[in-house]
Amino acid sequence: MDGGALTLSSPHWLAPAVLLLVAAGALLFWGYRRASAGRVAALLKIVGVLLLALCLVEPSWVSRRAKPGANLFVVLADNSRGMSLHDRGAGQSRGEILRAEVTGDRPWLMRLGESYQLRRYLFDARLRRTQDFHELVFDGDATQIGGALRALADRYRGGPLAGIVLLSDGNATDLGDQPFDGRGLPPVYPVVIGGRDPQPDIALGNVTVSQTAFEDAPVTVVADVDSAGQAGRTITAELFDADGKSLQSQLLPVSRDDELLTARFRLRPSKPGLAFYRVKVAAEGAREATLANNARLVLSDRPPGPYRILYVAGRPNWEYKFLRRAVEGDPSVQLVALLRVAAREPKFAFRGRGGETSNPLYRGFGPAGEEAESYDQPVLVRLGTRDAAELAGGFPKTDEELFGYQGLIVDDADSSFFTADQQSRIERFVSERGGGFLMLGGQDSFHQGHYEHTPIAQLLPVYVDRLGESQPVPPARLALSREGWLEAWTRLRDNEPAERDRLGLMPAFRVVNRVRGIKPGASVLANVVPTSGPEFPALVVQRFGSGRSGALLIGDVWRWALGRSELQPDLARFWRQTTRWLVTDVPDRVAVRVERRAAEAGQPMAIAVRVRDRAYRPAEEVSVALEVTGPDGEKARFAATPAASEAGVYEATFLPRKAGGYRVRAQVTERDGSSAGTAETGWALDLEADEHRSIRANPALLETIARKTGGQMVPLGELEAFARELPRRGAPIAEPRSRPLWHNWPVFLAALGCFAAEWAIRRRRGLA
Repeated sequence: MDGGALTLSSPHWLAPAVLLLVAAGALLFWGYRRASAGRVAALLKIVGVLLLALCLVEPSWVSRRAKPGANLFVVLADNSRGMSLHDRGAGQSRGEILRAEVTGDRPWLMRLGESYQLRRYLFDARLRRTQDFHELVFDGDATQIGGALRALADRYRGGPLAGIVLLSDGNATDLGDQPFDGRGLPPVYPVVIGGRDPQPDIALGNVTVSQTAFEDAPVTVVADVDSAGQAGRTITAELFDADGKSLQSQLLPVSRDDELLTARFRLRPSKPGLAFYRVKVAAEGAREATLANNARLVLSDRPPGPYRILYVAGRPNWEYKFLRRAVEGDPSVQLVALLRVAAREPKFAFRGRGGETSNPLYRGFGPAGEEAESYDQPVLVRLGTRDAAELAGGFPKTDEELFGYQGLIVDDADSSFFTADQQSRIERFVSERGGGFLMLGGQDSFHQGHYEHTPIAQLLPVYVDRLGESQPVPPARLALSREGWLEAWTRLRDNEPAERDRLGLMPAFRVVNRVRGIKPGASVLANVVPTSGPEFPALVVQRFGSGRSGALLIGDVWRWALGRSELQPDLARFWRQTTRWLVTDVPDRVAVRVERRAAEAGQPMAIAVRVRDRAYRPAEEVSVALEVTGPDGEKARFAATPAASEAGVYEATFLPRKAGGYRVRAQVTERDGSSAGTAETGWALDLEADEHRSIRANPALLETIARKTGGQMVPLGELEAFARELPRRGAPIAEPRSRPLWHNWPVFLAALGCFAAEWAIRRRRGLA
């Protein structure tokens, strides 16, 4: 609101007025100096003289008001399906209340029309102009409050738009997961239609799908269930696959009205890739305001793999045996091994059987004659390779070769196993490529492997430059830390008591690499606790650049599988979950992401494809073809164009027409016509469920919109008073209005009253 300012119309009379006031004060002081009751009389007279002196300078109160007919003002009404709901005890639906307030000759609209050029709009999934709101039928599939406000701001950009009256229940479908941005918007004055006391109902709120490395249930679906007026009932939450087959169900007892419940489903999909699921809730015999919010379609996106992990060992050992055995049945992980059978030895002439001159350790592994290694080279064995060329020259010597893997495990191999270039390449593999790195304990690992002052030491989550002050005394048992209990991949049981029992049955470990300390930002997930003395970190992880690194400081994990036969499956499960953690979120050369552009009408989907070359640098000279498959099987093919904001990113938009599950496949082709890779993702479009996610009015969101745009909340019953007071607020086009304070009968009446009171006091005291 424009507060106005006090101005003087005759400032040249200010000095005479001050002199008059000073002279009158001096005379009054001299005349009343001996009178006991003269102070009150003198004060009254001086106030009267002050009021007369102010009249000489002609003070006026100047304010600004919206110039009639010069500014625009918008009335925006919600036309979504959610407005057809009834609140508890209400005889009319929210839509009927809204329609009665904006149709016909409403006094508040007529008063707004006297001061502004009135524009009427209704909105749901899109914004439409109307003349008298007769199109309000409340059949819109979405409530895009943010999109409607942004569209109005763009439409009247540069114009004299004074404000927007927004009539809605506040249940926006485009502002749930992001903060409201009020920049560039005129003042918005929301009017809440409806209350927070709805009819009895069962509603599915947010449904989230998360991926974990937990072997038994790598996919978790969490659904929020909002129950209104269902006390004493039992709600059944059920999970279905894309074919309508029931997978899991839960019973959720409701103890009180307006209770928020949570249904949690943990499952293992039959195959990786995209999978659509539907969550449904119901209660037998329950009355509900609407059934549109009882089901929701969700998407699980598990990358198909297989993830390729390079295992490098300085010597054959038991760890590789159990690790290979654990993952060979896992279709999502492919283990490629490079084992050093013998270290480099001095070269000498050797004669074996039949004139053999090469190292006999290679006998039976394929190479012969000049291709076989001699004694001045280490003896390396490759296992699980894709073809004869993979790792033929030993550890990868180029970024392109190493970056073809998603994970790297180094086991009991000292730093001399790698050249200086290879060590720097490993550091880039994690920091730039975003790969996963894990070093296992052993006699040639960490400090004992002389990794201090190497690039590999930089990416490790522990300090290896020197050892700690003491050594753990065997036997040392494993114990999860607080962070370890929160990580799904470090646990092998689905409840804490069972996990503690498992840890108690594990054998004691006897080989533990000591480190000086843990780096800032690293997390200790497990410790080894010796029979006496302090505990030592056993499993430490951290984020490093774009990737992650871990340190498993135990050198005899294989001991886990010895002794008790029931513990052997636990070791295999541990290795599978560890390798999955190692490669989780590791980027591929082609990645596609989809997000909804909620601020635009019609809810188009923004598709972004990130493409990298073989060295995982942004690829620019490629072509990206997209194929979107709709819920009815219809395919749409189009091309993505390079983004102006970032190299290696290609963008496109797609406007879905129907509700259901969508799949988008990106095919990237190199400049020479070869394939650079493919990627697939999707989204679930469930407009009716989104619209009825909550049947309670949301005044908190509307209040946020008002605060961030400089407006205010307006109660439904005070619209006429608001319209009457609104022109006094700021407006793009305003005119000044001056009200003289001196030319006003209360001023003269006050002065006359002061003089009369002063005279009465004098008469009463006998001073006249």
